[in-house]
Amino acid sequence: MSVRRVLSANADRSDPVNPGREILQRTATRLRQAFDDEQIALVAVALVVGLAAGGCAVLFRELLAIFQSIFLGTGEEDLTEFIAELPAWQVVLAPTIGGLAVGIYIRVFLRGRPMGVAQVMEASAAGGRMDLVPALHGAVANALTLGAGGSSGREGPVVHLGAAVASYLARQFHDRRGAARTLLACGVAGAVAASFNAPFAGIFFAQEVVIGRYAFGALVPVAVSSVVATLISHAVYGAYPAFIVPEFSLGSWLEFPAFVLLGGLTAVTAVIFIRSIRITAQLAEASTVPAWMRPALAGLAVGLIAVVFPQVLGVGYGATDDALKAEYGLWLLIGLIVAKTAATSLTIGGGMGGGVFSPSLFLGAMLGGAFGTVAGSVAPHLFAGVGAYAMVGMGAMAGAVLGAPISTILIMVELTGDYQLTMAVTLATVTAAMLTRALNRASYFRTVLAESGIDLDERLETDAMRQMRVRGVMSRSFSSVPRTMKMRELRVALATAPYGELFVVDPSNRLFGTITLADLDEAAFDPGIQDLICAGDAARLNPPMLTVEDDLESAFNLMEMRHEEHIAVVDNRVDRHLVGFIHERDVMLAYNRALVDMHRRGGTAY
Repeated sequence: MSVRRVLSANADRSDPVNPGREILQRTATRLRQAFDDEQIALVAVALVVGLAAGGCAVLFRELLAIFQSIFLGTGEEDLTEFIAELPAWQVVLAPTIGGLAVGIYIRVFLRGRPMGVAQVMEASAAGGRMDLVPALHGAVANALTLGAGGSSGREGPVVHLGAAVASYLARQFHDRRGAARTLLACGVAGAVAASFNAPFAGIFFAQEVVIGRYAFGALVPVAVSSVVATLISHAVYGAYPAFIVPEFSLGSWLEFPAFVLLGGLTAVTAVIFIRSIRITAQLAEASTVPAWMRPALAGLAVGLIAVVFPQVLGVGYGATDDALKAEYGLWLLIGLIVAKTAATSLTIGGGMGGGVFSPSLFLGAMLGGAFGTVAGSVAPHLFAGVGAYAMVGMGAMAGAVLGAPISTILIMVELTGDYQLTMAVTLATVTAAMLTRALNRASYFRTVLAESGIDLDERLETDAMRQMRVRGVMSRSFSSVPRTMKMRELRVALATAPYGELFVVDPSNRLFGTITLADLDEAAFDPGIQDLICAGDAARLNPPMLTVEDDLESAFNLMEMRHEEHIAVVDNRVDRHLVGFIHERDVMLAYNRALVDMHRRGGTAY
């Protein structure tokens, strides 16, 4: 007897001695009815994924701190004041030697640049499968990059590592294709939540960026993973926001046009930032410098920039926090925008590791601060403060670069703990994201994938067709005739056959050929010889066929290649027993239904 039946049977029995037990049994039965075994198992694995993702975020930060202590002499997150006290030769040497170490490590263990969020998006579109070992090596290379002072972000590497661990756990505990994609999103949500102490942001980032849409079916496991990972981060680092934000308040509702203008300016800056990284990467690939040496040269260039602008080294949270506190002047803010764009382009484009989220926050804070400085001088009586504009700029830039405005808005609210400027952040972020898409057509991640010839939407659609089998779409109402049928009877059968085609079979129901009116020779209409010609003589031999286990992508491709509207379906290609046929119309209807279901489930078609 199944567990469900046992629970149901026990629940039906009254227990006058222990009524509390009876209530618990009935509650358990109702829960079992509300959530089937598959859903409960998925949530259980999602909880394990959340623990693993939170642990990965903590381990990555600790590994980064170790490397940073080795190269720069401190494991503290705020590097600005410490770097300013170092001699220039050490500022230049640290990222140079670190870049050389990264290049050698990648050559030995990865044979390709470290991966990030873009590759997680690709894996999600392809079914949710990722390899763990390359992800572990990638995490080391990324931590080494940031520890040596590379100008990039830690969130992308943590997301990639969390997703890879989630994919590994999915294979071990819940090896179902649709679940693999959902659990991959759980790993992403946990990684983001643990990185920022922001569980809601993790939930929405996973669905908006990785799954590509909001899916109710994935909400519960993703939420469980995000919350659990956040608790892990809280236990280690405390429940504190990433930035300490002063009190802000809107000076006037008349400031909203200024926030829209800031969003537009942010979009232009975001496009320049995205294209700078890609152009640098293309130039590096086209150069004659060996791939393992490029990170060292990139590190050297970053070090030279850091001699003048030490704020660009590492994740940059300290400098971002200073901008929120309005501690930088206008010209320094503008200089840091240029310097950080160059340093991040060199770091990522030059073959080192890291992500783009932290640099986006950095650039947004500097741009917002500069914009706010000018706005405050123009209309001081309608002014929320430089820090307020820096905060709005952070959200707008990150939303534009990542192509995830909703999750970015939530990240900003949870990062800062400030809710007064939510409307301003929302307005600027949506404006920036919309204009960035108009100017660049895609976010940073989709730009990276597009340059590799990867179309995520096409991948999802192809995946939907590959998961459906011919047996679920074929029709068994077909017209077949024996190969011995004479032409007189054959013409009558052909006149009444669906779609004007007959399938010719031998005595064992083995597919022999097909006949249409176009296949009949003029002699077949000669009354004098119509009893001499049979169906086997007029049939088109070796017709196209599909088996019941073929997927719909194969069916569609065969129809397109052979210009057939319907094709015979056999049990297998050896026996070739005719069991049905499949029509192009039914393939397209099934495909459209799968796409609708995929959107409803959040990218999962099965």
